[in-house]
Amino acid sequence: MSEPVSLAALLTPSKTVEIDFPGYDGLKISLCYLGRDELIKLRKKCLTTKFNKKTRQPEEHLDEDKFLTHYCDAVIKGWNGFKYSYVEEFLLVDTAALDPDDCLPFTKDNVETLMKNSTSFDTWVTETVGDLENFTGNK
Repeated sequence: MSEPVSLAALLTPSKTVEIDFPGYDGLKISLCYLGRDELIKLRKKCLTTKFNKKTRQPEEHLDEDKFLTHYCDAVIKGWNGFKYSYVEEFLLVDTAALDPDDCLPFTKDNVETLMKNSTSFDTWVTETVGDLENFTGNK
């Protein structure tokens, strides 16, 4: 009789896939699914404990800017086909001097600016990463 399979041994902490952004021809975003443990570790990195003088108890506070930086690094791994004409639909930008068919380069700063300032992009990333089916191929 063979040993029973351990589910813990089968767990994969993360997986990256390239996903088409709906409604934008050729725009593909590489997203990384993080397991629950990985997300908890990420959140813990961004917590600080402060002493509340009124309650005389320590309280945890999430540094939202730090969390966004770590979240972007962990989840958004790249993009292709992010035309400047598409950028105009996510943010109020002045792209008059740029060719609308040229593409916005993938950089850490560009990702963070987009996530901080575009509710629709942030919402899509969060919902897409939260849907396990996007990473299992079972859709």
